[in-house]
Amino acid sequence: MALRKVKPDFILSSCALRAQQTAESLAMRIDYTGDIQYMDELYLTKMEMALNVLSTQEDSYDSIFFIGHNPVLTELAKLWVKDYFFKFPSLGILALNFNIDSWNELLQMEKAEMDFFIFPKQFKYYMPKQIQDTLS
Repeated sequence: MALRKVKPDFILSSCALRAQQTAESLAMRIDYTGDIQYMDELYLTKMEMALNVLSTQEDSYDSIFFIGHNPVLTELAKLWVKDYFFKFPSLGILALNFNIDSWNELLQMEKAEMDFFIFPKQFKYYMPKQIQDTLS
């Protein structure tokens, strides 16, 4: 994420301890100093609730990091990028581009453009030096 210089306008996270730790660690790694909102509604929720929460975000945000749990993350990924996902992995990062003017439009979105997908096991045998250097 740091190598791609990706920074959100806002981070939205489940209130679960592990999700909070992920949000804070990610924010630190990418030098994000904005707001992180932790929501009870995103812990052990249904896809409809996650969609409702995302769709009510301020339209001034161009990008939002959403930190949540399975099976909701897998369901959202399958909704927007169709059959590409069997199961969203722990600590996976999926970047989607939506052609929308308002977050409310997510309620009707059936497809998004996948920018990138990062999953931890892709680094099991090889981690590029650029990434190794950012971890030290």
